[in-house]
Amino acid sequence: MDKNAITERAKDYIAREKDANFRSEVEKLLAAEDWKELEDRFYRDLEFGTGGLRGVIGGGYNRMNTLVVKSATQGLASYLIKAFPQKAATGKLSAVIAFDSRHYSAEFAEAAALIFAANGIKTWLFSSLRPTPELSFAIRSLGCDTGIVVTASHNPPQYNGYKAYWNDGSQVIPPHDTGIIDEVAAVKIIKEIARGEALDKGLLTIIDKEVDEPYQAMVKSKLFRPDLIKAKAGEVKIVYTPLHGTGAMHVEKVLGDLGLKVITVPEQREGDGNFPTVAFPNPEEAAALDMAIKLGAKEKADVVMATDPDADRFGIAVPSNSPAQGSYTLVTGNQMGVLLADYIFLSLKELGKLPQNAAMVNSIVTTGMQKRVAQYYGAECFECLTGFKWIADVMRQWENGESGAKSFVFGTEESYGYLVETEVRDKDGVSAAALTAEMTLYWRSKGKGLLDRLDELYKICGYWQEMGISKYFQGPEGPAIMKGIMDKYRSGPPAALGGIKITRVRDLEKGADGLPPSDVLQFYLEDGTMVSARPSGTEPKIKFYATCCAAVGSGGLDAAKAEAARKLDAIKKDIRQVIGD
Repeated sequence: MDKNAITERAKDYIAREKDANFRSEVEKLLAAEDWKELEDRFYRDLEFGTGGLRGVIGGGYNRMNTLVVKSATQGLASYLIKAFPQKAATGKLSAVIAFDSRHYSAEFAEAAALIFAANGIKTWLFSSLRPTPELSFAIRSLGCDTGIVVTASHNPPQYNGYKAYWNDGSQVIPPHDTGIIDEVAAVKIIKEIARGEALDKGLLTIIDKEVDEPYQAMVKSKLFRPDLIKAKAGEVKIVYTPLHGTGAMHVEKVLGDLGLKVITVPEQREGDGNFPTVAFPNPEEAAALDMAIKLGAKEKADVVMATDPDADRFGIAVPSNSPAQGSYTLVTGNQMGVLLADYIFLSLKELGKLPQNAAMVNSIVTTGMQKRVAQYYGAECFECLTGFKWIADVMRQWENGESGAKSFVFGTEESYGYLVETEVRDKDGVSAAALTAEMTLYWRSKGKGLLDRLDELYKICGYWQEMGISKYFQGPEGPAIMKGIMDKYRSGPPAALGGIKITRVRDLEKGADGLPPSDVLQFYLEDGTMVSARPSGTEPKIKFYATCCAAVGSGGLDAAKAEAARKLDAIKKDIRQVIGD
């Protein structure tokens, strides 16, 4: 991109951006003639990906700022008016907006709310930070046509984002996502209204407990054994961290109401967009749980829990089955999904409530062990693309009697996302925390820990181990590099990975096996191992996933673990030869 084009776009942004801080950033860069930084901020417009908008906070069209948020919201408002013309004509369109603890989240949320209001769309705005699953719940309970949550989920502090939702409470999917993008690109004039006027006209309403209390009641209603919790709550001690995000309000309240003892990590309890105690506020990262595990060891906790900043992801650590006193084992997202699936199917069966057509849904990069667990209970496991909006899409199809309708009981993906209810259409770390507390108590009542139950399941389903590899490609050249890697695998797929023959390649670029088009390649190896490759939809990185199984034979679990580790290590070396370290 040449300097004249950059300058033209930068000056256009300066003329349109009303936030003095963001405008000043770009003015200073122009004055300093920092062309490298300016190019990164203006070589493209920030686009909707698998999770909506997400980017580094700052001035520029390729950044998260008030102008980009307003433009996106104006485009969304224009799309809504076209999608629901009758409701628009009668002034009955509505929206709800939530936000997390990140920098500028409150400002971006209010800016979006006022754009909706200026377009005649009645908007409910939460009074303070709230988790993503509550936003999904609010859309459905308030009967809204759309919703927005301002969050960058588990990204580093310099990021923020904007997830757009449809009237079923799930994130937007085709054709709505591309329709919204087209409307955003066509925005010439942004309609605006002052906060006071919006409030006076009833176009803006501030909410909190009207949704908080029904949401908390719903979470508690999904438990299977309230009597067990009531009788045994004092036997389990929980240490919890919201990682400076939104989770403390609901996790503490719900578990406290159940009589469970919850000790929240004090240094990480309050919302803080700097995330000062962690490098990445992500329960997938072992280091993010360091403080919670230390407190857990001190308090002799039975389970250590964590939610990410918008409380949709959920992770745990439990006391290790080892001689080392005070040591904890991190449970992966795949393992947690296995444990919850097992507990849900088992509980429904024990209580005589397991539907004949019971089914769960997981993403195409999630462990194959979950399918084995479902089959063990006579149920089914269906796959979908990565992203919880696709799990929600399967739920919608079943509710509409499509695709051989099934009874949904659980949805999960490997990236620490779980859904145990139908009132929410996104992953829910709060309900996962409540059910995990009950599951811990249940297995305690049987004289077992969660790791003991996991080992039992390995003996039933085989030992499964997973591996993830990611590499970032920053800057304007990043997308082209990632495309080159995917093109190389497409044009000349390897005959083997890790020395194991590839028997099938599934390319989802144009869709396959009933799945929508997606930039994903999957390699099926002759031993049952599967390796997937996909560029991230929310970050400038390419991701590889591998899931493999080793039979638990006469050598026991240790031998099976060693065999799986050997296979994955060999596969990793082959992938690194292509993408680099």
